[in-house]
Amino acid sequence: QVQLQESGGGSVQAGGSLRLSCAASGVTASTYYMGWFRQAPGKVREGVAGIYTGSGTTYYADSVKGRFTISLGNAKNTLYLQMNSPEPEDTAMYYCAAGIYWLGTNFQLLEPGQYKNWGQGTQVTVSS
Repeated sequence: QVQLQESGGGSVQAGGSLRLSCAASGVTASTYYMGWFRQAPGKVREGVAGIYTGSGTTYYADSVKGRFTISLGNAKNTLYLQMNSPEPEDTAMYYCAAGIYWLGTNFQLLEPGQYKNWGQGTQVTVSS
């Protein structure tokens, strides 16, 4: 059974930096995709960034492009999200997710419905 555990959330000032981690266990597929999502109070969950382990393809939401970077650890069992120059609008609960049915489209990486396994989330609060 796949288990995902996020860490690294907290409070940060706008313009600072923060790195989120997601420890994955129980993943048996040789290739899979993982993503970071966020949900602010009263808003729908939205995709932030995703990565496909087979090719290393990454995809970002326009709102974070150039500021956030998604990456995998060497053993591919840890997912990271480096958040540089965060803004108050980035305040949300951040979730990592994993899926195995890769369709080959970048859109899939930011679509919550394409993911089967989810972590519990870690809160990120950005102050101005």
